[in-house]
Amino acid sequence: MPQTLLRTRLFHAALISSAVLALTGSSAHAGPLGLVLPTENDAIFSDDPSKFYMYTDRNFEGVRSKPWSAGRYGLTRDQKRTEHGIIFTKFHEGIDIRPVRRDAAGEPLDDVFAITDGNVVYVSTTPNRSNYGNYVVIEHDRGEGPFYSLYAHLKSAMVSAGQPVKAGQRIGRLGYTGEGINRERAHVHVEVALMLSSRFQNWYDLHFTTQNWHGNYNGFNLVGVDVAGLYHSHRDNPQIKLSDYLARDVPYYRVAVPNRGTPELLKRYPWLGRDMEKASGNASWEFTFNHVGVPLAIAPSTRGVSLPAVTWVRESKVNHAFNTLGRISGTGSQAIISASGSRYIQLATGAF
Repeated sequence: MPQTLLRTRLFHAALISSAVLALTGSSAHAGPLGLVLPTENDAIFSDDPSKFYMYTDRNFEGVRSKPWSAGRYGLTRDQKRTEHGIIFTKFHEGIDIRPVRRDAAGEPLDDVFAITDGNVVYVSTTPNRSNYGNYVVIEHDRGEGPFYSLYAHLKSAMVSAGQPVKAGQRIGRLGYTGEGINRERAHVHVEVALMLSSRFQNWYDLHFTTQNWHGNYNGFNLVGVDVAGLYHSHRDNPQIKLSDYLARDVPYYRVAVPNRGTPELLKRYPWLGRDMEKASGNASWEFTFNHVGVPLAIAPSTRGVSLPAVTWVRESKVNHAFNTLGRISGTGSQAIISASGSRYIQLATGAF
């Protein structure tokens, strides 16, 4: 091997190793989650996060800008001016990581790595079938039920479904496939998610007439958690579990649904259960969600309901619709489920 190429490969390997060590503080497999960074870019832990996140193009009230903050997880896009100030109403379900290397033509050169050990369960290589473009889904399980990492907008995938992968293993090349992305904004979109239903196709057929090309690994069925927060929490405590991390999240609303047996979500993630000693003959199940719909708890309830109903919501002067992706509406301590919210509750609770 030519010495120049050897030195280049060694340099890139050193960068990857540095990113792994920066995240875990020891090795790629430290702690129950064993998370590593998905690319060489480790600026998520720096004083300048703009070097980590890819910007979006924004035009708000005639002012054009390129905010890096829109590449973060959460309600980071689609500004709206209200009587209570400017709010953001569009949910970005993952993090957009900018490349650190490009060739002379501006093509990104960054590899994308599995964030922890797992098994590849889905690879989409037909970019026009999803806003994700080319994407890979990996299933992980640390004894708490499966969670999923998703890597989108890839130039190419280097793994196939059914393949086991290790933390830090190359799975693809960062790119700009998918709607609305060009070479300048090339990035990898990364999610860490829970699966809502193994019967996703049944739910999909109730509400859509288009083809579902992605089976259970459709983005509708994977509810993403705050990835950046998880990385920071893991760096602070490499022993943290996903259940520990979500237990810290802030509830926004609760919904009761009729008891039709133990919810599938509870079977998949038993750590969501609360007060399970009261689950004998309960009339309903009460689901707790954060503001963007991540399930945080499931508890038996004596409340009699024939249809899903909001039982509690955190008070807000702004219409709840702006805070919850339009799934519930109302203000103050009052809320009702919207049509889109009803569809989501069906999927999350199995009430379909």
